[in-house]
Amino acid sequence: MKKETLLEIIFGTIGGLVFAIGMCMCLIPEWNMLQTGIIVSIIGFIILLCIIPIYRSHHPKKEHTPIQWGIVFTWIIGIVGALLMGFGMSRIMNGVPTQTDMIVGMICGVIGLLICVLNYPIYSYLNKNKE
Repeated sequence: MKKETLLEIIFGTIGGLVFAIGMCMCLIPEWNMLQTGIIVSIIGFIILLCIIPIYRSHHPKKEHTPIQWGIVFTWIIGIVGALLMGFGMSRIMNGVPTQTDMIVGMICGVIGLLICVLNYPIYSYLNKNKE
């Protein structure tokens, strides 16, 4: 493993953890640490930004290629599936859910999971039709 790759991994891990802890400090009201959380999040974001010069100095520039719409469409499908699955989970895990919340949450979660699982076959189908 190259030294640059190791530095990227270290900065990414530390920056991500510091940023996540700062966000938790901001968003969990019981901690009562909004201002401190904002400062910690900014520090984590700055650590994450330190990856950019390391990456740019050691990775060659790629030439621009035409947009691959199959990949774009696959990303959109994956994001929609993950959001739908997350919506279903949040309906079930929010406080004391009613029976309606449980049913709607399970249906949305299963549909979102199926969308995520079927994402690769959709991508394969789009690439096969492109050729």
